[in-house]
Amino acid sequence: MTSTQKDQHGARSQRSQEADKPHRRKGEKTYSCDECGKSFTHSGHLKIHQLIHSGVKAYSCDLCGKSFTRAADLKRHQVIHSGVKPYSCDECGKSFTQAGNLKTHQLIHSGVKAYSCDLCGKSFTEAGSLKTHQLIHSGVKAYSCDLCGKSFTGGGNLKTHQLIHSGFKPYSCELCGKSFTEAGSLKTHQLIHNGVKPYSCDLCGKSFTRAGDLKRHQVIHSGVKPYSCDECGKSFTQAGNLKTHQLIHSGVKAYSCDLCGKSFTEAGSLKTHQLIHSGVKAYSCDLCGKSFTGGGSLKTHQLLHSGFKPYSCELCGKSFTQSGTLKKHQLLHSGVKAYSCDLCGKSFTEGGKLKMHQLIHSGFKPYSCELCGKSFTQSGTLKKHQLIHS
Repeated sequence: MTSTQKDQHGARSQRSQEADKPHRRKGEKTYSCDECGKSFTHSGHLKIHQLIHSGVKAYSCDLCGKSFTRAADLKRHQVIHSGVKPYSCDECGKSFTQAGNLKTHQLIHSGVKAYSCDLCGKSFTEAGSLKTHQLIHSGVKAYSCDLCGKSFTGGGNLKTHQLIHSGFKPYSCELCGKSFTEAGSLKTHQLIHNGVKPYSCDLCGKSFTRAGDLKRHQVIHSGVKPYSCDECGKSFTQAGNLKTHQLIHSGVKAYSCDLCGKSFTEAGSLKTHQLIHSGVKAYSCDLCGKSFTGGGSLKTHQLLHSGFKPYSCELCGKSFTQSGTLKKHQLLHSGVKAYSCDLCGKSFTEGGKLKMHQLIHSGFKPYSCELCGKSFTQSGTLKKHQLIHS
């Protein structure tokens, strides 16, 4: 057989072998990962993908130490450190290090959300975002914090959470100095200072800096309180409010005031309390000039001027501006006096009244009359006394 004949025979043999192979259409994904089932059009892509499951990350960044399975991924990452963001959005001017990130961002402006959740109907611009969302419905939280045991649906959420334990807050507000673990949290905080509240409630007119805050507020109007306390049965519109409430039953008050020793279940309550010691009362009533340490206290006070008392006692008809005041009043009718003085046995309906009574036994009278020098245990008693001099 001549060399030409051999070449012709080899070509026919190769064509025969190609014909024997399963027919693969263009774009078909015939290579599947045994670990997770993900499919690929090329065997090379499958091999690259399998590196993820191996856990091997041979390419590390010299600047931050982050590791990658591929050299190309490392190169893309290093662009972040360079600070160069050559891809800008024509709509809002936001810049990106990669063209792909810009394309993903531009979907936000298009308003197109092609990926919808079958369980709750929520829509997303990307398939990946939908997959992440669906983990919430699955209830699977595979990523746990080694320090506190809290679990998360995604690894990214765990990393963000771990910053809390590190105490590292590199993002600071230039206006008030408050620091944050994430840049996004700082941006959200800065909305407070600009005073812009574009999200308003149609029912009561209250405005908010964020759409999420408005949604949470609107649950109040719905009257739905799906989160109940197992201890006392009190219900709440949000899970976070229930958790805060449950601290009361635990008896744990981890936040103490350095000036008077009073303890609180929350850091926020301690901060509010510390304003009392500062003497600063930045919120003043336009009608009578009375000043308050907090905006909430001013709003409560202003109800007195309005004359609006929507909470009425069914037993005696007395009306009140607040539901809390009505509850305290109803204790009088119940006859229950759960707070007793250890020294004289006198009982009270409220803990606050017991504390005021105990000052009598202490002999401590910090409120003195400037005109006659007479001292009193309470400021209210001093005010009544001063009427004599007037």
